[in-house]
Amino acid sequence: MELPGTLNEAVTQLKRLPGIGERSAIRLALSILSWDQENIKNLSSSLSGLLDIKNCISCNALCDNEVCSLCNDPNRIDKPIMCVVESMSDLLAIENSGEFAGSYFVLSGVLNPLKGIGPDEIGVPNLCKAAINRKISNIVLAVNPSIEGDATCSYLNEVLPDGIIVDRIGFGVPMGGSLEYLDSMTISQALKNRKTL
Repeated sequence: MELPGTLNEAVTQLKRLPGIGERSAIRLALSILSWDQENIKNLSSSLSGLLDIKNCISCNALCDNEVCSLCNDPNRIDKPIMCVVESMSDLLAIENSGEFAGSYFVLSGVLNPLKGIGPDEIGVPNLCKAAINRKISNIVLAVNPSIEGDATCSYLNEVLPDGIIVDRIGFGVPMGGSLEYLDSMTISQALKNRKTL
């Protein structure tokens, strides 16, 4: 049986989500159809609201305003330590561990010259400016362990301003693993076991 056009379009869009295949997308779409109209409108409005999400002008994290809540927290922003992550989901994973209380900087991925992703594309100049402006003395690179992640960390170690101690997150994180899928204890141990580059 062929799905109605509107339902088929919803299934097509849901399949774009990570880990969602054809059957899961159909189940999700049918489940949403069983909701009352008000809840469907709320979901639609929430998804449309994603278009208004901004990047923090200070740390590049996602936020509603120009500056995120972490950068507005005086208990964090005045500390001379910064954690550099490659994505917002990595920042959330570290925050959920409860082990880090400094400021953050969210890169827009990792270096990958073969795909045309260089320092400007991931925000390295903004990271260097933020480190200087915040008077950072220690940076923890919490970048996923991969070939590109290792190359990014080596590059950052070279270009970050002199006088900043650069640490790399400990390798309690499995090679090829992703921070967003790790439990809080593993992330906590990785932060405790970081090493200076």
